[in-house]
Order: sequence, then C-alpha cells, then structure tokens
Amino acid sequence: MEHLVNSAVHNIQISGIRKISNLVAAYKDVVTLTIGQPDFPTPAHIIEAGKRALDQNKTLYTPNPGLPELRQAASAFVNRKYGLDYDPDQEIIVTAGASQALDITLRTIVGPGSEVIIPGPIYPGYEPIIRLCGGTPVYVDTRKTGFKLTADLLKPMLTERTRAVVLCYPSNPTGRVMAEEELKAVADLLRGKPIFIISDEIYSELIYDAPHRSIASLPGMKEQTIVINGLSKSHSMTGWRIGFTFAPADISKHMVKVHQYNVTCASSISQYAAVEALTAGIDDAEPMKRQYKLRRDFVYDRLQRMGLESEKPEGAFYLFPSIRRFGLSSMEFTMKLLDEERVAVVPGDAFSEYGEGYIRISYAYSMDLLEKAMDKLESFVERLD
Repeated sequence: MEHLVNSAVHNIQISGIRKISNLVAAYKDVVTLTIGQPDFPTPAHIIEAGKRALDQNKTLYTPNPGLPELRQAASAFVNRKYGLDYDPDQEIIVTAGASQALDITLRTIVGPGSEVIIPGPIYPGYEPIIRLCGGTPVYVDTRKTGFKLTADLLKPMLTERTRAVVLCYPSNPTGRVMAEEELKAVADLLRGKPIFIISDEIYSELIYDAPHRSIASLPGMKEQTIVINGLSKSHSMTGWRIGFTFAPADISKHMVKVHQYNVTCASSISQYAAVEALTAGIDDAEPMKRQYKLRRDFVYDRLQRMGLESEKPEGAFYLFPSIRRFGLSSMEFTMKLLDEERVAVVPGDAFSEYGEGYIRISYAYSMDLLEKAMDKLESFVERLD
C-alpha cells in the first residue's frame, strides 16, 4: 500500500538531527552534543502550576486560539521584553509548540507556485512544510556573511513568486544574531512589498550581550510579519509543547482555522503552566542564559585552540565550526568521531547543502560533559592532522 502514500510526504526525509540521534542509540558510552534541548529542569513554580491545573480538573478543551489569560500574558510578555504590541484577542494564537506554529503559518500563506526564501544553513524543519504546501524553498547562501541574511544577499533572490522570507535569529545551527542595522536594511528592502516575513524567534530569550530585536518592532513591519515564539527554550519546557504566533488580525483569523482543524487547541494543562511561566517566570531564562554564556565561551575557546574555525554565537546554544580542512564530508567526520571517540555531533549537511563542511555542537550540556567532549574532540583532531 505504500505506493498510495501522498508523493509529497513520500519524498520527505527524516531530519538529519534525528538520523544521527537514532544512530547514536546503537552505541554505548557516547558523549552526546546533538540535541538542542535545555539541560535545566522546568522551573519548579511552573511545574506546580501544572499540578494545580490537574488537581482542579482543568482538563477540558480551551478556546481554539488558547486561554484568554495566556494570550494576555503572552501579549504583555513580548511588549515588555521586545516592544511588540499585539491584541491578545485577535492577533495571538497558542500552538502545540513552535513547530506547529510554523506549520499553521506556512499552510496559511503558502500555496502551489509560491517561493519561500530561506537562509542556509538553517534548521531543517522549514523545507518539508513548504513542499507539503506545494511551495518551493529558495535557499540563500549565508556562509560568506557570517551566516546572516543580508539585504544584499536577499535582493537578487526576490521574484514575483516570492511569498515569504524566513528569518531565524538567534540561529539554529549557528547561534548568530542579526544586528539592528542588518534588520533595518532587510526591512527597508521588504517594506510595502506583498511578501511576508516569518520571524522565528524561539531563542529570543537566549541572547547574551544585547536585548533581542524583532523585525516586527521596526516601523511598518508588523503588518507583514508573522512572529513565532514559544517556551521550549526560554523556560526549558520542550515537552510541554507551548508555542505562539503573533500576526496581524487579518492573517491570524485565517491561521486559527488551520490550527482548529489541526489540533483544536494546545494542551490545557500546559497552557495553565504557561501562564505562570510568562508572569511569575518572566525572567526565568536569565540564570540559564548566564550558564549558557559560560559554556559558549569555554567551547568556543577550546575549538579555537584546536584550529576549528567558528563564528562566535551571540545567542541560542550552538556552535558551528568548520571541518573543511580535513577533506571529509560532514557525515564522514561525524561518524568517524563517533566510532573512534564516542562523541556525537550533528553533521552540517543536516542543515541544508550550505551546512556541508561544518558540524553542529550543542552546548546545552553540563560543563563536565563539555570538558570531556572537548578533550575527546581534540584528540581526534590531532590524529586527523
């Protein structure tokens, strides 16, 4: 019966991140630096809020776009943190994680013949959804601009078929952040054009040395921007599956229809916990961010001493060093490192062809584990040299 499967689905490949994770499962005693998941527990006060919701039997469907009090809390959160102004009743949808937020966004605005511009290398979750919608992903090579999508790179890629441009900053897999002047240049290029900006800001609370700036906060840009965010990274709530879309009311009213027929609503228990996260836990990311910065500095310095060139990330919890000098593909390097040193990283080609020649290292792990991994990686690199 497999021949009856939707061809668009049949042609989609499993994420390269998950491929390597599945391979690692066959090995013993592996030091794993693959998964982009905080190693901190969900803050206790958020867990208690979830328990209270269970004890109070708050287990029924919520309104499709989410609990009113959660949408109000989300509106207040992004206003205080990023200067964004969204009507909680008409412009915010609570989703089952940022991944579902991305899904309903793309399925609302992308159709057959549409082109969506994506900066490569990038998280592999965008392309499959675009293709399922009948659209075409158009990659922009950002390797020569420090993994940033500049206005100069973007301009020649725009066509009459361009429906949207994806911005994912802080970036997975590089950790890079677009500076305000870089965002302004992109905004000046796109402002007033019939093109959406999909601004994936899931790592917005994990920027180290400057406040996060959303392109939606720039003059005239809210009207054509859909912001995606969530609590997985900021509050270490990956399994709670709470995300958000922030979009103009005339777009949100269509997105909520897709959301309704997709999941009905996000988990009620998770939504009540999320209210606590965005109110009492408004600054819960701060202690985690301080630890991530220490880990970033440690891993970056070790990579530099090994001669593994890498852009220094301003946010998220990833490094993306080059391994091109060794003459191995990113998968060959990854598998050889796994076989010989029992260290697992993600090959760069998991993040599009523009990630070939790199590996992704997640430093969302304890310092002890990172020290062990860097010692092993250094031994491996010395043998390759």
